[in-house]
Amino acid sequence: MTRMILLSGNSNPNLSTQISKYLNCPLGKATISQFSDKETQIEILDPVQGQDVFLLQSTSSPTNHYIMELLLMADAARRAAAKRITAVIPYFGYARQDKRLQSAQVPISAKVIADLLTNVGINRVLTVDLHNESAQGFFSAPVENLSASAVMLQDIRTKDFVNPIVVSPDIGGVVRARAFAKHLNQADLAIIDKRRVEPNKTIDMVLIGEVKDRDCIIVDDVVDTAGTLILAAKTLKENGAKKVVAYVTHPVLSNEALQAIKDSALDEVVVTDTISQNEAELKNAHIRVLSISSLIAEAIRKVNEEKSQSLLSKLF
Repeated sequence: MTRMILLSGNSNPNLSTQISKYLNCPLGKATISQFSDKETQIEILDPVQGQDVFLLQSTSSPTNHYIMELLLMADAARRAAAKRITAVIPYFGYARQDKRLQSAQVPISAKVIADLLTNVGINRVLTVDLHNESAQGFFSAPVENLSASAVMLQDIRTKDFVNPIVVSPDIGGVVRARAFAKHLNQADLAIIDKRRVEPNKTIDMVLIGEVKDRDCIIVDDVVDTAGTLILAAKTLKENGAKKVVAYVTHPVLSNEALQAIKDSALDEVVVTDTISQNEAELKNAHIRVLSISSLIAEAIRKVNEEKSQSLLSKLF
């Protein structure tokens, strides 16, 4: 086992601290700031030569700024002769821009970010619930796509849901929802078929399945403007659902999402701490946070000890 050092960017210091405590490994010292013209300035203060370096950084909003922090931390570690550099990116920004449809003249932005990360010297990537698992193919370096599902399932089992049914908010999420249903004593599955007219705007929610007098558990990977979740909850309640609770990994929560959730038919939204949030604001919007610090910490330990991640990368 190579001695490891954890270095945290500025995007999610609370999660980095929890990971550090779990591993009983203090965060390394580094200066991460900006010059007067807003250029990012990085200096690693602890020696990293010959060490196993883990860079902890979600690339959430402001996405471009936090990506630059991560790239420059990696370059600093590489130039200081780190033995190996692993980027731990709980939330991978740009992951939803993973395809080019109908010959549109647009970038495949997830591939661009993957190239930047590997070209700057990052040897391995740990992330959580990529929007599309196939995005791992954009990297020339190994990628471990951890699943927050086990943490969510553990929480669900502590609740008194009445005749629960798992709901996929769109066709693309059916595989995730089916896996949840399987591990909840083969619970029933419902699907909402949505038609999106433009990014972040959805119309036509068609319910497939019977939800009358049942508690609905929506599962998804990202909540951004919350438009899909809110319309899904409205559709479920209109079809007789007693309760609607959403379990979502990444709380992007842009624009007026918090207020929209508070005013919606959603009884509760449960998210993880992959993205740093104001806890008071979340609580006011009926949003509860589960920590995945132990999941990520165990993944870091396994990388450092050269052990398999197979159990952590799956539902269980």
